[in-house]
Amino acid sequence: MSDIYLSVVIPCYDEMANLQKGVLDKVVHFLERKHVPYEVIIADDGSKDGSTVFIEHFIKENPHVILIKNPHYGKAGAVTTGMLAAKGKYRLFTDMDQATPIEEMDKLLPYLESKEYDIAIGSRSTERKGAPAVRLFISRSAIVLRKYLIGIREITDTQCGFKLFTGTATEDIFGRYKKLKHGFGKIKGTAITFGSDIELLYLARKHGYKVKEVPIEWLHVETRRVNPVRDSIQGVLDLLRIKRNILMGKYK
Repeated sequence: MSDIYLSVVIPCYDEMANLQKGVLDKVVHFLERKHVPYEVIIADDGSKDGSTVFIEHFIKENPHVILIKNPHYGKAGAVTTGMLAAKGKYRLFTDMDQATPIEEMDKLLPYLESKEYDIAIGSRSTERKGAPAVRLFISRSAIVLRKYLIGIREITDTQCGFKLFTGTATEDIFGRYKKLKHGFGKIKGTAITFGSDIELLYLARKHGYKVKEVPIEWLHVETRRVNPVRDSIQGVLDLLRIKRNILMGKYK
């Protein structure tokens, strides 16, 4: 059995700007202070901006950091690859921009260590500091539509990219998700998949895992990859696809 206590999985797609801000240093310094065996897995999603070269240099001085080079599967594929490669008793996935600081893990971890929950997910306040008004409107509308179409009414924020799983829950849920996606396939362009977090949480509930939603600090970080109109349309299509999958029994 692995002696890794904490695994932190970070998807990476052309993240040079964030890498140069020292985000990996912050993650590693936080984990070093925990005084437990840990690993940081960077699941690259086919970056072309030199991100992997930067990470490879970082790894030379930080042996607990691991780089996985994937084809361009999209964020959901990168996260899934990283989570299934991880060995930790507890496994967190978080974003490279650290809109949710890594220190917020301290708010989630006690719920899993207590053995009362299998998954703890970060939940952003309805204010969502720094987010433009249009983004707030879209987010709130998506919550209403998701609750109506899919359910999972007990969870307010399914979309925060800061989620902690036990190793057992990870292997089961992400294993099922990978099979559902037929192992993922290469894509073109940017793919910020709205539906993946919802599907993971739906699978968790369907198979009896206990989920705790925990308020965390979050600050909006602007990115050129987000297009409110395009992403809203994709979000609705994802919800309709998930609803169809539910009706067809694909999540059993």
